[in-house]
Amino acid sequence: MAYLQLQDIHKSYQVDHQEFHVLNGINLDFERGEFVSILGESGGGKTTLMNIIAGLDSQYTGDVLLNGKSLKHDTPKELDQYRRSTIGFVFQSFNLISHLTIRANVMVSLEMTNLSHHEQVKRADELLDQVGLSEHKNKYPNQLSGGQKQRVSIARALASDPDIIIADEPTGALDAQNTDEILRLLNQIAENGKLVIAVTHSQVVADYGTRIVHLANGLIDDDRVLKPAYPVDEQQKPFRDKVASMKSMAGMAWQHFRYNLKRNLLIMFGAAIGIFSVILMLGLGNGTKGYINHEIYSQINPNTIQVAKNVESDNPTPQETTLKQSDINRLKKISGVKKVSPGYFAAGSARLKSGNQTVPLTMVQTFDNTLRKSNIKAGRAPQTNEILISKKEAKQINHDHPNRVLGTKATFYLSASDDQTQTPQVMQKEVTISGITDGNSLPDAVTYGTLKSMYQDNNVAFGPNYLAVDITGGVQNVQPVQDRIKAVKNGSKPAFQITGAGSIVSTLNTYVNLAVAVLTSIAAISLLVSAIMIIVVLYISVAERTKEIGILRALGFSKGNIRKLFIFESVFLGFFSAVLAIILAYLVEWGANSLSQSGIQYNIMQISVGNAIFGLLVSVVICLLAALLPARKAAKVDPVVSLSAE
Repeated sequence: MAYLQLQDIHKSYQVDHQEFHVLNGINLDFERGEFVSILGESGGGKTTLMNIIAGLDSQYTGDVLLNGKSLKHDTPKELDQYRRSTIGFVFQSFNLISHLTIRANVMVSLEMTNLSHHEQVKRADELLDQVGLSEHKNKYPNQLSGGQKQRVSIARALASDPDIIIADEPTGALDAQNTDEILRLLNQIAENGKLVIAVTHSQVVADYGTRIVHLANGLIDDDRVLKPAYPVDEQQKPFRDKVASMKSMAGMAWQHFRYNLKRNLLIMFGAAIGIFSVILMLGLGNGTKGYINHEIYSQINPNTIQVAKNVESDNPTPQETTLKQSDINRLKKISGVKKVSPGYFAAGSARLKSGNQTVPLTMVQTFDNTLRKSNIKAGRAPQTNEILISKKEAKQINHDHPNRVLGTKATFYLSASDDQTQTPQVMQKEVTISGITDGNSLPDAVTYGTLKSMYQDNNVAFGPNYLAVDITGGVQNVQPVQDRIKAVKNGSKPAFQITGAGSIVSTLNTYVNLAVAVLTSIAAISLLVSAIMIIVVLYISVAERTKEIGILRALGFSKGNIRKLFIFESVFLGFFSAVLAIILAYLVEWGANSLSQSGIQYNIMQISVGNAIFGLLVSVVICLLAALLPARKAAKVDPVVSLSAE
């Protein structure tokens, strides 16, 4: 049984609805150790026959058998494996990959073996030494002569140790001296026990081999043996073939990415604009929220919030707003709540008289952990029958020496309504001014016991109209606890609402988040433009690299390998675009914060690590999505067509 058999091969093409027969029943047997020249005029079907033998073209009738096993019904993956392990190509136009060095071109086939990288380098160097190019291994194809390029092509064909070498017009582009050198190399390959099939129209090439097969009009009209086939020494391959790994495809993609670095830098800059805009908006949102929180929390304790009863009435009575012990108990059970204290506030119904000066108090509340003691700039926090007032109010009492009001007696007036008669009643109590705060943004404060005694002394019902809830942990726990409190229900309705500065912070943060979302959405439009640009660039790249795709498919790379090649390139584009965007964003943040520190003493832009990671992920995902269609198109490129592309 012959090593390779062609049985009744017929092949035709459809052109303008007409059928053109190229091969009309080819029957041939080949053995290893032969140097067979398939001779014939141009258009006689030589290249078509070569593509069928190589497993590149499976649209034919008849059969191809390798060691008695038919290739006719092999799947595309099996044909890829057949080319990886059995076929080596030597092309007329060399078909070297321009962005790879000579050594890397030879190593392309070795990426589909189980050899380590070190072993691949060693074998590539040995093959280049064998073809006389050891001194040129780090050059690129455009730095070599035609004869040198063809020798690189031969070294690459031998790299995976195939049993069949197919040479398509191997000397067609060479002078007489280089022709003789290439023919001697091919003859040496046949002497080493491989089957060499040279497709040629040159009688000089044909006479060099062991056998001539003449092809005319799709038929074999002559099959002559010039000399016996060389003996074959059965040896097991020193390595196994395999599908190229993701690591190998990533490495090849990286080599192409670096080779076209200048163009890729322009693409990356365009893609980075969208990511930069999004990161910048997120950082500005962080800074704005941080500044608002900083300003408010500098006056109040962020870890203590005010919780009031949720009432639907626009003008609720004191009884409707009063909280009970059961409410306190419900709040204490909520995760993250450390302590619950009763509190009371009164707005617009209090005044303070000291000597001849009467000062209206905008708001009075009980002193608890919602107020920071650090804001007391003179004196101390109030105790029983004492009051804490603002610097503005202290000046109204004693304009020239406001601090002298500390320790002085004053009359505290507070209006209240009796729940039963609904009659307004003005209560009063002698108090001592214990301290002065630094501004007018804080309420005046007395102890809960002071207020309670005032109401009891006047026989007016009294109870807390808010609860001061202390939250465990840091500020990051405040919002989750607030959400849990809002989730407590009376029937189907919320039982509580957040009041005071806590509600203001939440509302302002909501508005800031909304504004940032709008600005980020606008910035995200540039991401869409970036994605379209990358799709166009990758489609152009597929068109530019049609020949390269055909070479890789001929060497045994699968469709999946080709997809991964383009997908990895898009990942590199996305990753480095994001890195560039992050660097630009941090530079702008530095400039903006330098200005804001001189104005408001606060970093108005705060790009977090999370923002940077988000930008990185978004960039990579967008590039991945943009690569799907071009990568799919690249994988579907017909290797027969692409190898003939100029």
